[in-house]
Amino acid sequence: MALKGSLILLGLFFGMLLLGVPVAVSLGLSGTVVLLVEALGIMALPTNIWTGIAKYPLLALPMFVLAGMVFEKSGVAERLVRFAAALIGARHGGLGLVAILVCMLLGGISGSGAADAAAVASVMLPSMLKQGYPRPYCASVIAAAGSTAVLIPPSIPFIVYSVFVPGVSVPALFVGGLVPGLLCGLALMLPAIALARVHGFGAPGPETQREGLGQAFRDAAWGLAAPIVILGGLRSGLFTPTEAAVVAVAYGLFVGLVVYRTLTPASLYAVFRDAGEISAVVLMIVAAASIFAHAGATVGAFDSLARALISLAPGEVAMLLAINLLILVAGMLIDAISIFLVFLPILVPIARSFGWDLTWFGIMLTMNIAIGAFKPPMAVNLMVTCKVAGCSIESTVPWVVWFVAAMAAALLLVAFVPEVALFLPRLLGDL
Repeated sequence: MALKGSLILLGLFFGMLLLGVPVAVSLGLSGTVVLLVEALGIMALPTNIWTGIAKYPLLALPMFVLAGMVFEKSGVAERLVRFAAALIGARHGGLGLVAILVCMLLGGISGSGAADAAAVASVMLPSMLKQGYPRPYCASVIAAAGSTAVLIPPSIPFIVYSVFVPGVSVPALFVGGLVPGLLCGLALMLPAIALARVHGFGAPGPETQREGLGQAFRDAAWGLAAPIVILGGLRSGLFTPTEAAVVAVAYGLFVGLVVYRTLTPASLYAVFRDAGEISAVVLMIVAAASIFAHAGATVGAFDSLARALISLAPGEVAMLLAINLLILVAGMLIDAISIFLVFLPILVPIARSFGWDLTWFGIMLTMNIAIGAFKPPMAVNLMVTCKVAGCSIESTVPWVVWFVAAMAAALLLVAFVPEVALFLPRLLGDL
């Protein structure tokens, strides 16, 4: 039963993906076929779907999506850009650094890389083009910078990972992702500056005026305070991660409606509609993945595959490199949530067999997923920024490869020196 069921389950799933079938349909249909063929009880489907999404931590997911949409529409991104520009000043390649810094700041609010990349691209593109930055470069650097949002807390993939890996806490993942997220941001700054200098673009013109840092800080103070409110409340025990998502929404609505007064009833409707659509898509994938996971666990597909991979690997280092390569490739084809739901049942037993820390393991996997978000061909962040910049994904390849290499270097550091990610959670008592 195990071999036959495993072949049907995995063969159908990957076959439908290659044919372009939506991920949720591929997951649900392949799991359902296995339940029917192996006579495992089709009546378990409704229960599996319900239990897949009826998890308290998942309540944070739609709330953080909504928070990101609220902050995007409330004008926070524009004020953060002005603050970052005043902080960095007029220098060669400075706007590339501004884009990276603002994406990291927004990542501390929304946890959604695509939303952050879209917001920053729409605000920064005119000024970057004015200073001679090529459109493919603009799309590449902003897409790469937006990927840090899934590492800098709050992070939607971290929430999903904690739900499907028992014993791993959201606070530990949030705190542990902070240093790797900052490392990735710093790593991206190196090629951003180097490319601007080598190719001779991004030099500020004589008419470029630097806004006063004090005034820019005052204008951006409400946006800068958002990560402090969210993470400070979590660290102090004032609210749980799920409650923190609700606080983020309330704070964003207060800033947009009362402080900046940029949100209108019409824009609020659009925000709630878009956030609802995105959340529904993600939760549909989670629900369908619960069928896939139940079928795979029942026929023993995941355990068999994990044991086979362990037996084939010549050692721990080879297995670690193989896992990173697998998730890097998967990140080019499917989204972060789907990667976790499909591969965690296989990879977590492998991690446990080698005695790896599961908090570090989740952070490492998320770094791979972050790279996949701007690595062609199916780069979600890059698709968004290319649409805003008006260029093709193919034209970004000569630029984006340098950002992939920089972030891969940060990934290797975290992969082979786990304490880079774990020392802060240990220090704060989350491990």
